[in-house]
Amino acid sequence: MDASSATGVLHPYWPRDLLIPTYVANDRSMSEILVFLFSVSGVFLLVTWLISGQKGATGRLGTWRRLAMCWFAVCGFIHGVIEGWFSLYYDIIPGDQSFLSQLWKEYSKGDSRYVIADNFTVCMETVTAWLWGPFSFWAVFAFLTNKPYRFVLQLIISLGQLYGAVLYFFTEHRDGYAHSELGHPIYFWFYFVFMNVLWIVIPLVLIVDAWTQMSAAQTHIDNTKSHKAKRK
Repeated sequence: MDASSATGVLHPYWPRDLLIPTYVANDRSMSEILVFLFSVSGVFLLVTWLISGQKGATGRLGTWRRLAMCWFAVCGFIHGVIEGWFSLYYDIIPGDQSFLSQLWKEYSKGDSRYVIADNFTVCMETVTAWLWGPFSFWAVFAFLTNKPYRFVLQLIISLGQLYGAVLYFFTEHRDGYAHSELGHPIYFWFYFVFMNVLWIVIPLVLIVDAWTQMSAAQTHIDNTKSHKAKRK
């Protein structure tokens, strides 16, 4: 059931006494919004997969590396476009019927901090949109062109994503999970937990990968210097 605020405006968000006087209900269904999100993400993934499969100057990239590039391409879209929209229009989203605003109103059923423009979410999403969005596309380019700084980018982006996701969960934990229907299979477990825990698990794997690659490179440099010193 929808809750009624003090102004008589109905909304589906938690806590039930939340005041959202400008709220206008979506005229698009959950399925329309989710199909758009996963379809566009799928296009970015597929295009990146196909492009990364081309043979370059150093040969073809391995499956793992191509999957990592697909991840960064999807991150570029989600951070730069979807979260970028929130960072620009967070103050009008409750009453706006633009498609991306409706997407955020749908997602807010799992975390109402977005529909009330909570300070943390606005600051965190703004940093994510304007840093990790462009950096993610830059990382795709860096791996496609074999830039020497590609693993530095991977490490920076992944650390930023991990830090943001940890704060995202931790701040809501301290609020007692008051901004969602705790235990709801879609709004809590799928929207709030699953769709965000990806930005903990995958960045952790990529941090370890970048650490391994950069450590191997530094070991090679150190060994080269050592050999040169012994020859003198």
